[in-house]
Amino acid sequence: MTGRDEAAELAAALGEPQWQAPRVRPLDRRLAVDRDSVERGLASLVLTVIELLRQLMERQALRRVDLGDLTEEQVERIGSTLMALEEQMTQLREHFGLSPEDLNLDLGPLGPLLPTD
Repeated sequence: MTGRDEAAELAAALGEPQWQAPRVRPLDRRLAVDRDSVERGLASLVLTVIELLRQLMERQALRRVDLGDLTEEQVERIGSTLMALEEQMTQLREHFGLSPEDLNLDLGPLGPLLPTD
C-alpha cells in the first residue's frame, strides 16, 4: 500500500472528501521576499558570527595577557588588531543599518547568544 492510499483511507475514515496532495506554489508567491530584507538578514547573520568570533578572540587574548606569556610587542599588536576589528564591525553595522542588539540572537531559554556586559 502506498502513502497516498493510506492517506485516502484515513480521510475516508474521518468522513473527509477524497484526499488530494497539497498544491505546491512557487516560493515567491508563498513568501513576500524583497531584496533589501534578504540582504539585511544575511548581513545580520554573517555579522553575528563574526562578532561572536571577535569576542571569543578578545577573551582569549585577555587570558593570555593575564597569564603573562606574551611580549609587550605582541600585547600591543593584539590590542591594535582588536580595536581595528571592532571599528570595522561598527562600520559594517552602520552600513547595513544594524545595531549591536540586532546581532545578539535570542536563544530562548538559553538567553542571548552574545554577553551583554
